[in-house]
Amino acid sequence: MGTEATAAGSDGSNISIDQQLIEEGTQQLSCEIEVLEAWLIELEEKDAGDAESIATRKSYDDMLRSRKEMLSSLTKQAARQAVAG
Repeated sequence: MGTEATAAGSDGSNISIDQQLIEEGTQQLSCEIEVLEAWLIELEEKDAGDAESIATRKSYDDMLRSRKEMLSSLTKQAARQAVAG
């Protein structure tokens, strides 16, 4: 199973994520970020101030922030592995 995390050290203290898995995760997160940004633009264009629209906008903003944080972490992990490997 080439996409599973593998132990880089014999004691398991240094875990290495398969490069293909990093690339797939990066691509998936990038797509999700694009979709969320498009949804937020649509919500802004509707300019609805009702409670449901405000809650939806907050939810999308939270999801977008989360995806961006995950993408940043994954990018940093890929860079660390590139230097170590």
